[in-house]
Amino acid sequence: MEPFTFASSSDLHVPIGVKVNRLDGYEKPLAYSKLLKRPDLRHRGSNLSPNSELYVTVQPFADSKPLTVHSQTPYKHFKNGRIWNQWLTLPLNYSTLPANAQLAITIWDISPVNATGVEKNHHIPFGGTTIALFDEDGTLRTGRQKCKIWRHKTADGFSDTTTPWQETRKRGRRGQPEASNSINEKQSNRDTEVARLLEAMKRFESGDIPEVKWLDQMVYRQMEKLERQQTKDLAHTKNLTNHSEKATGELRTGDVQSASPCAEGDADHIDGVFFLYIDLPRFDHPIVFTDHEYPAPPVSSVPTTHIQNTAGVNLKPPPEVQLGPGIQTDHSDGDAGGKLFNIYDPEIGFGDNPAEYKHRRLLRGQRDAVDKDLKPNPKMRDFLNKVMMYGPTVELSDKERDEVWRFRYHLSGNKRALTKVVKSVNWGEQAESRQAIALLPRWAEIDVDDALELLGPSVQNPSVRAYAVDRLRKADDEELLLYLLQLVQALKFEPQRTNAEDETDSSLASFLIARSAANLKLGNFLYWYLMVELQADTDSGTTASANKKLFARVSFDFMKELDASPEGQARRKILLRQGELITILSKISKDIRILKGDRPRKIEQLKKMLADPKNELLRLDPPLPLPLDPKFEITGIIPNESNVFKSSLLPLLLNFKTTSGEKYSLLFKTGDDLRQDQLIIQIIALMDRLLLNENLDLKLTPYRILATSTLAGAVQFVPSTTPLSVILQSPKYKGSILGFLRAHSPAVAGSPAILGVRKEVMDTYVKSVAGYCVVTYLLGVGDRHLDNLLLAEDGHFLHIDFGYVLGRDPKPMAPLMKLSREMVDGMGGDSVSSAESQFDEFRQYCFTAYTTLRRSSSLILNLFSLMQDAGIPGLAIFGGGNQAVRKVEERFKLDVSEDEAVRFFAQMIDKEMGAWGPVLIDKLHGFTQTWRS
Repeated sequence: MEPFTFASSSDLHVPIGVKVNRLDGYEKPLAYSKLLKRPDLRHRGSNLSPNSELYVTVQPFADSKPLTVHSQTPYKHFKNGRIWNQWLTLPLNYSTLPANAQLAITIWDISPVNATGVEKNHHIPFGGTTIALFDEDGTLRTGRQKCKIWRHKTADGFSDTTTPWQETRKRGRRGQPEASNSINEKQSNRDTEVARLLEAMKRFESGDIPEVKWLDQMVYRQMEKLERQQTKDLAHTKNLTNHSEKATGELRTGDVQSASPCAEGDADHIDGVFFLYIDLPRFDHPIVFTDHEYPAPPVSSVPTTHIQNTAGVNLKPPPEVQLGPGIQTDHSDGDAGGKLFNIYDPEIGFGDNPAEYKHRRLLRGQRDAVDKDLKPNPKMRDFLNKVMMYGPTVELSDKERDEVWRFRYHLSGNKRALTKVVKSVNWGEQAESRQAIALLPRWAEIDVDDALELLGPSVQNPSVRAYAVDRLRKADDEELLLYLLQLVQALKFEPQRTNAEDETDSSLASFLIARSAANLKLGNFLYWYLMVELQADTDSGTTASANKKLFARVSFDFMKELDASPEGQARRKILLRQGELITILSKISKDIRILKGDRPRKIEQLKKMLADPKNELLRLDPPLPLPLDPKFEITGIIPNESNVFKSSLLPLLLNFKTTSGEKYSLLFKTGDDLRQDQLIIQIIALMDRLLLNENLDLKLTPYRILATSTLAGAVQFVPSTTPLSVILQSPKYKGSILGFLRAHSPAVAGSPAILGVRKEVMDTYVKSVAGYCVVTYLLGVGDRHLDNLLLAEDGHFLHIDFGYVLGRDPKPMAPLMKLSREMVDGMGGDSVSSAESQFDEFRQYCFTAYTTLRRSSSLILNLFSLMQDAGIPGLAIFGGGNQAVRKVEERFKLDVSEDEAVRFFAQMIDKEMGAWGPVLIDKLHGFTQTWRS
């Protein structure tokens, strides 16, 4: 079979469109006798002129009910034909349409009076037609459509419509006049020709026939002539058929008077035939109807009452139960009177069972004194330990919630159990919530990862959130800085205050403001995180607008707190000066992007702009803490050392002078959302700290990234690094990483060396490759080609560009982890016979790092959970809820033991090292870059 590509209608989030083209038709003028009998017909627009003004309404229907309001063509004066050529857009998307959706199209005529001579609405139906949007195969209709118009009828839109767009063909009748045979033959030939042309037109619209404009216009005109003649022939045939039917009726009844013209009553134009030509939108692929497939509803098993037939009476057999689709039974048939049958109850599984709710309420409300001394037996202890090992995304079952709540006093000594107890509390019950809150002071001190989980959207109780904030107060400023990005997002989940005075403050907000006002570094990043949120788009609805107001209040309170002390006032001036600096750099970056000319001209213009005195960048007095890294105070910019990189967004390379005499290099970009890269670098920095806490230094390089708005930001430039694509193509290094390391760090007599490279440099290379293999796998970093992998002269290996994360990749056959053969050869290869090969050490570093980070998975998952609603494109693409968090959770393999997880990682190393897909991707990427340059 040839491949068939299609799209789903549920993914087509565009409004319904229909183009009303023209109305073609033919009917004989009314006889004067008819006009004398019906004076109201003399004033009807269609009787005054064959090109009278008409207008069209289009309305979608389904199940005989309208889906939305109609759309109407504007007034148009016709000269030579009723031609609208007007697109109408309906306020309804294709994605919301049911499979039986129809368009009810009505053409309206102008009439000052109706048949009774009474003025009413001044319009009557000229005719109507109803066309289904999906055909019999469930495919959306597209392109040109010819719709039959039913005269004097309004399009009804019913499921069994009386105004179908195509009339069902009827069989020929006996007694047809012989004189019409030749006419029918000509009409059949013309119909065949028109059908052939319509088929060719479809091929032309799909691109199978090349376009020849002058010839196409001639074909269009000829097709219109043929279609008009076809309509006249159809009208003539219909007229002959009507007369034949009348004559047959006269012969059968012998009543000539009943067949007289006067017997027609008030019917108009019984011999008229009209067709409306419309265009439906075309798409690159066929659109097939799809709907959300709901899971099979849960069922309950209820035993039937077994009635013993002791009296020998013939009883009626039990009714046979037919189950719905997807509902399966797993019981075996026993006796007819005692077997189980399934009963469908929509409340089971989807709603809280009232009986169970009442039972749980009574049970929990009366056992407080008993639960204080309750101890679990060995079996229950194992059950509780299993629950405590659940990740933050796991929802507890009713049994798990009940057991955790029952042994809450026993679990109070377990710091990992608090989040599970909070999930087990029914916060709608005052007595139960009071017991839970009273238990907080006696709980063992929780870790930061659990505190972050308690600040998430699922926890709304103010006392619990205040308890989590109290835990954060014990963290130092450097640790708090690791989570500050997520804590700013957690402000969105603070419960609304009923008191107007407390509405501008919250436990978390006041904590962040107080700590940031006392620390310049914290205050610097809090300020810029708030600025990004204030500049975020608020078109998505009232929730985004409320969040913007929230961050505006926090920003105002932060500035107010800074003004409370002389030291704070000085820091506020620093933040304002930083804002001015970023504004100037953003303007320069945008000007360079829109500047016409080649790259050398842009570089020259950049140097002039930076040296322009009006920008005040040459000398910064007093020195200004750099927004990207506040520990460095810059005194001015170095215009002559600036550069413009060869990229679509033309990032600027800027060098600043610092008070320490060093240069600080950074990239400044506009037109790109750096929030995703900022998040990934923050997580890598956190992972590096977690590994260092276990005395494992994998030489990671979490360079700094700061988004100053949703479309601008700064990136720290890492000097003395070379892309692997350049190293592997350089004859100087013999096309190998080992050659690069030997050229820049050769072995020195008297110093330890490995493979001709200084030992400390080789150790750095092996550790950094292992570290980045683990962290990029856990974060699902994609688009890994050799231009995104850098190597420094001292052996530091690092990744850049995190535009694709959580398993997304623009290329097929993407590896789970980037580990090429060239990277392994830089360690001496994977041969066991080589005594100096560092591959075994590399594997051990990977296993240790993976298991270490796996033990801290809750912290990493909670950080991603707090960022789920931050509006970052790479996370928002997975939809709401915890879908993005689950993508990371899958890679931790929390459902298996540590030994099984290590075996999985070892197998992945062997698989990715020998895979041919990444090699092909690298070669194709290199070819593409060479062709572009």
